[in-house]
Amino acid sequence: MTGTTYTPPPAHGRDGPFAIPTGLLIGEQWMEAASGARIDVDDPANGSILTSVADGDIAEGIAAVDAAAAAAADWAATAPRKRADILLACFHAMMAEQEWLAQLISLENGKALSDARGEVAYAAEFFRWYAEEAVRINGELGISPSGGNRILVQYQPIGVSLLITPWNFPAAMATRKIAPALAAGCTCILKPAAETPLTALAVAEIMRRAGVPAGVVNVVNTSKPGPVCSAILHDPRVRKLSFTGSTQVGRLLLREAADSVVSSSMELGGNAPFIVLDDADLDAAVEGAMIAKMRNAGEACTAANRFYVQRGIHDAFVAKLVEKMGAMKVGPGIEAATQCGAMINRKAVDKIVWLVGDAVGKGAEVRLGGQAIEGDGYFYPPSVIANVQPGSEILDNEVFGPVAAVIPFDDPEEAIALANATEYGLAAYVYSENLKTALKIADRIECGMVAVNRGLVSDAAAPFGGVKQSGLGREGSHHGLIEYCEAKYIAVSW
Repeated sequence: MTGTTYTPPPAHGRDGPFAIPTGLLIGEQWMEAASGARIDVDDPANGSILTSVADGDIAEGIAAVDAAAAAAADWAATAPRKRADILLACFHAMMAEQEWLAQLISLENGKALSDARGEVAYAAEFFRWYAEEAVRINGELGISPSGGNRILVQYQPIGVSLLITPWNFPAAMATRKIAPALAAGCTCILKPAAETPLTALAVAEIMRRAGVPAGVVNVVNTSKPGPVCSAILHDPRVRKLSFTGSTQVGRLLLREAADSVVSSSMELGGNAPFIVLDDADLDAAVEGAMIAKMRNAGEACTAANRFYVQRGIHDAFVAKLVEKMGAMKVGPGIEAATQCGAMINRKAVDKIVWLVGDAVGKGAEVRLGGQAIEGDGYFYPPSVIANVQPGSEILDNEVFGPVAAVIPFDDPEEAIALANATEYGLAAYVYSENLKTALKIADRIECGMVAVNRGLVSDAAAPFGGVKQSGLGREGSHHGLIEYCEAKYIAVSW
């Protein structure tokens, strides 16, 4: 390893297995940016600077494409079993360092250590899942209707892939893209979020040590994502784009990708409804709400944003939710007792303040929290606002924070209409003891994923993605692997 490194402070008696490289991974080595520029990485819990990482430019982006293209043929020709073995080695290497990686995530992201541990386990699972899927890329053989020839279909790696990940799940969003790309036989360039690059760099180093060949995974940090990603997407050797982030940025990237007709997968914004019917198990619904809302302190695209609660159970639900959320300990994520950590930055807190202020100004009632926490770091407390009125901005915008907006309804038809009254369609949650009713509602909600009587929807074995302006394509499951493949049809006569 060459270049500058970062050693996180030891916490809970656990030192890391190596100093984290803070350069750019291009080909077989870590290197500094030619300009010498660096990006500061903040600790959201107190606003201090943890370290800095190399700030790549267009030249480094194209160098990463060079490295990925040079490695592409050999990796595509690598036997599926060999690719699977390497991915499984990555899984075991990540899980062996789960506590250390969790502490790193908490430091640079701010999330509670318990959430970070869950993220590492979820992230590693993509390596194990796609190790199993790598050997099951099955083709097809059929006879043409005319009987004139056989129809042979095989799946080939799509090619060099640009993977762009967000700050809220810096490990999981990286592995959810890297693992299927590698399983399919593709090489890639990872562009992690500038707010949380250290986790991505640590994962890349773990993969390198686990046996991923040079050039198969390249990492380019940059404070200039627009120009750098545009240059990469306009290189004819790049054939795939996978992006997780806001709908606004997704639209811009789709325009860039269109110039070269680059295959694009988009996991974009969400505005998840959480519907609770009168016949729901109240305690189970509240527990599910805590998971759906407070996982990662609400900084998740699948987070429940709008709580539609039938009037007969509304008051009891709100009271229990206030009790549960009010008991959560807020503090630095790295502290073991913390249940709700810091937001990623000041801008995130300001957005929450604006959304809550707008809702209250239009008639909503603050039942818990409702004001940012003063002092060092970027904290907003768990909050519940009830009787949110139509037209409130919080109903149309992702909160991305620990605020539950509750709205009463009378009839399930009303709840369905309210749930669908958004440009987004990623995830939804439905609680009812009548499974037939719950599934009928789930069937009519316009979204890619619905959790029925549970607060967690994500699973490496399930297709993750949305409809409408929440995205294109799917990640996870076998569907996520096919996103990195091209189907080739061969007409054969014998």
